[in-house]
Amino acid sequence: METQDRSRAGRVSRRQFLRSSVTAASVTALTAALQARAYAGGTGAMRIGLIGCGGRGAGAAVQALNACPRARLTAMADAFEDRLNRSRQGVSEAHPDRVDVPAERRFVGMDGYARVMDSDVDLVILATPPGFRPQQFEAAVAAGKHVFMEKPVAVDVPGIRKVAAANERAKARGLAVAVGLNIRHQNNAREVIARVHDGAIGRITFLRAYGTNAGVWVHRRQSAESEMEYQMRNWYYFNWLCGDLIVEQTVHALDLVDWAKGDHPVEAQGMGGRQVRVGPDYGEIYDHHAVEYTYGDGTKMFLFCGHIPNCWSSFGGIAHGTKGQADLGGGVLTVQGEKPVRFDPGVAGHQAEHDHLFAALDAGKAYNEGDYGVSSTMTAILGRMATYSGQIVTWDDAMKSETDLGPDRYHWDAAPPVTPGPDGLYACAMPGRTKPY
Repeated sequence: METQDRSRAGRVSRRQFLRSSVTAASVTALTAALQARAYAGGTGAMRIGLIGCGGRGAGAAVQALNACPRARLTAMADAFEDRLNRSRQGVSEAHPDRVDVPAERRFVGMDGYARVMDSDVDLVILATPPGFRPQQFEAAVAAGKHVFMEKPVAVDVPGIRKVAAANERAKARGLAVAVGLNIRHQNNAREVIARVHDGAIGRITFLRAYGTNAGVWVHRRQSAESEMEYQMRNWYYFNWLCGDLIVEQTVHALDLVDWAKGDHPVEAQGMGGRQVRVGPDYGEIYDHHAVEYTYGDGTKMFLFCGHIPNCWSSFGGIAHGTKGQADLGGGVLTVQGEKPVRFDPGVAGHQAEHDHLFAALDAGKAYNEGDYGVSSTMTAILGRMATYSGQIVTWDDAMKSETDLGPDRYHWDAAPPVTPGPDGLYACAMPGRTKPY
């Protein structure tokens, strides 16, 4: 492999892939109309719309209300009415005087997000399964809303390109964009990575990332459910909705190591599969991945992630350097010849990310986390491409992919992109047969 030649050619694309194709004329024409609708921080109420009412969505809504005393939850949308009602009740219990979502502002169905965009909310929280993130983020920017969107920001490369382009439009329109890579907002991670960037551990020689645990919830199929409804409720196990565990969860660890390195990888190779979580309820995703990433200067990063009970569990990222090492998520700096320094985590990241967002809005400061949300999500997608195919996959080649994992239509009567076989099992990727793109 001619890594050096590819990385030199790739530098242009790494600088350019986040640039939007929107022309200066179109930005100028839209900016004046939309900025008037953007929340002018520090005065008046902040009206929040919640799109995606699962546990993370409800939690994000509570944390947003914690962060901004003037905020009110005024609109909600979810594919399922029971989840919307449960979330509304939970947020109301935390903030009984700041939830004002009457029946006419509760929107149920896959198109409910669009009706929230049409309302007078100032900011939307996007917490649906990540497969919906690109279309919903595009709609939010078009509607002139500030955005907090959960990670990851997409599940495939066409989605990555959509989010990147919409993010450039958001910047031009002065809209705040926050991404739920919450560890970036913890004091201990900020302190230790600042010291890595200042050279405390010397030149980075290699990095490690981990995301191994027993796994997450499973929704068992109910007899009255259609295939689309079943997959929507059991969304974690279908790539068009979650992107596999390497994308949906391990993006946190990959974000840490990319942040410490100050770049994203230029290629990946790896292996993975499913050995334990193989029943019908586990859809099509793998239960383990191992990836070797290479950065443009040749530095290697090694990732292990998986969802297998009764196994070694670890989460986070480690940077190794010529003078020491740094536990990035744990906030521990170990320099050769010195005692390890452990930094105080401070406010938990899930709350701190909202504190930082609303502080910027109140101060009228530009705020945009979309670039690293896109880059870190793409790092995860690159790893999935490598493990699914068994091939060496370059960033530049991956970014050309036209493979859209979503269905033809986002509607209850549409056919899901994958369906079970006669035995009830869903086909999964087979290295050596599955194409990387």
